[in-house]
Amino acid sequence: MIPVKQAAEEFLGHKRIAVTGVSRSPKDHGANVVYKRLRDRGYTVFAINPQTDQVEGDPCYPELKAVPGGVEAVVIGTSPGHAEETMRDCVDLGIDRVWMHRGPGAGSVSEEATTFGRAHGVTVIDGGCPCMFGPTADFGHKVMHAFGVGHMPKQV
Repeated sequence: MIPVKQAAEEFLGHKRIAVTGVSRSPKDHGANVVYKRLRDRGYTVFAINPQTDQVEGDPCYPELKAVPGGVEAVVIGTSPGHAEETMRDCVDLGIDRVWMHRGPGAGSVSEEATTFGRAHGVTVIDGGCPCMFGPTADFGHKVMHAFGVGHMPKQV
């Protein structure tokens, strides 16, 4: 186990990141917020949603293995019921950094996905949001982190 701050820094040290569950009707959808923040902060980010080919004005891919050149890390922004399948895909593709997003609601965290990923050498951040740390942080997300919104683990 390592401190979540270290895991977050290592995760955000990667520049090719996929975000699953990005919605074609975004409003304030958590995965879309993360996707746009990563994109706006200079990351090469890939939207994953099998129901559309465009999100936030960018190309969208149906699955992780369809991303040209692959990715280094994945933010899971789907329902928890889809997280284990995504984690299995990450293991199959050799992706060893995964963040299961969780804001004020239930989020994307799946105990089964966490257990599977860690058993296969994946550093899994099971809660919170990448927008709470480092170069992607903003004041609102820092406040949420300080008050424990998103159930951020202390170690992963």
